[in-house]
Amino acid sequence: MSLWDKLLSNEVLISALVGWTVAQFLKTIFDFALNRSFSAERLVGSGGMPSSHSSTVCALTTSAAVCYGIESFEFAICFVLAAVVMYDAIGVRQETGKQAKLLNLIMDQDFFRLDDEHFQIRLKELVGHTPLQVFAGAVLGILLALTIHQMYR
Repeated sequence: MSLWDKLLSNEVLISALVGWTVAQFLKTIFDFALNRSFSAERLVGSGGMPSSHSSTVCALTTSAAVCYGIESFEFAICFVLAAVVMYDAIGVRQETGKQAKLLNLIMDQDFFRLDDEHFQIRLKELVGHTPLQVFAGAVLGILLALTIHQMYR
C-alpha cells in the first residue's frame, strides 16, 4: 500500500481536512456575498463564518468517536484539543482582533503617523470568532465527519 493510499484510508485525518476545506470554502462564499468582492485571503485566512478551526477539530473529534469510541484515548485527546481551540477562537483570538481594530484606528490619526515603515502596516483585524461562528463551524464539522464515516463504511 502506497503512502497516499494509507493517508487516504485514514478516515479521521480525511474528516479533519474536509472539515477545514469546506469551512474555508463557505467562508469565502459568505464573504463574497456580504462584500460583493472576492478576497483570496478568505480561502486560507482565519476569522469569519463559519469557523474553520471549529469545523476541523469537531470533524476530528467526531471521527475519532465513531472510529474508536468515546471511551478511547484518541477521542479524549481530540475532545480536549477541540475544547481548547474553540475556547481560544471565541476568547483570546476575538479579543486580539478587537485590539487590532482599535490600534488601526489610532494609527490612522494624523497625530500618530510615524515614518517607520513597520508602523504603516495595518494589523489584521479578522482573527477571532463570535460564538455563532464557532457553533456553526462545530455543527459543520460534526455533520461532515458523520457523512464521511458513511462513505468509508
